[in-house]
Amino acid sequence: MIDFGVKDAIDILIVASLLYYIYKMMKESGTIKIFNGVLAFIVVWVVFRLFLDMKLLGAIMDKFISLGLLVLVILFQEEIRRFLFELGSQNRWKFLFGFLRKNDKGTTKPYVMAIVYACMNMSKSKTGALIVVERNTPLEKFEHTGEIINANVNSRLIECIFFKNNPLHDGAMIIANDRIAAAACILPVSHNTDIPKSLGLRHRSALGISQESDSIAIIVSEETGNISVAHNGKFRLRLSGKDLEDILSNS
Repeated sequence: MIDFGVKDAIDILIVASLLYYIYKMMKESGTIKIFNGVLAFIVVWVVFRLFLDMKLLGAIMDKFISLGLLVLVILFQEEIRRFLFELGSQNRWKFLFGFLRKNDKGTTKPYVMAIVYACMNMSKSKTGALIVVERNTPLEKFEHTGEIINANVNSRLIECIFFKNNPLHDGAMIIANDRIAAAACILPVSHNTDIPKSLGLRHRSALGISQESDSIAIIVSEETGNISVAHNGKFRLRLSGKDLEDILSNS
């Protein structure tokens, strides 16, 4: 039978890991100040209720705590949805269900090189672009904010869509099921305060969709021509064509 001290240590480790994961998720989504405020309120409640034994004030704060659970669900509904999705994502359990996966790590996805060539060409001409590659999270609700394309992934077509005089060049292109699903799509904008001011709306939109889904968002800067990627709420900046190919092939 497991010793109580060992179980207690495991319990503390699990709670600490969960709090760290929540802290990391809040930081990526730009809501870390709200998270810190909630933690501060809980600490004050514990001090007054349990240590100082101030019953009246503690009872009032108890009501706020019970009501606060509902408020937190409303405030962090997107983060909770993402947490539950990632918890049930096949990538989280692939070590248990690896035999169900059909993709071979050595096989390059058919659309990868078309995206890489298009991004390299647009980088040279400093043509701004935002391409979102769907993975496990469905992006249908974002597809319907733009124009449905439903075409094969072709580097020439990608470049034509993002050509400055094309009416579809504004917004994002979404690639799903190895096809160009839609263009001129509207994405959620990240309000993360840690984003460098040198990065514009395309980068904020790319980070926003990467915070709401497990998709890979590729940005070509209109000002510098630099290629960047947003994935899992993080940026990878100033990428080469080989870097981009590796990210798309190994994700």
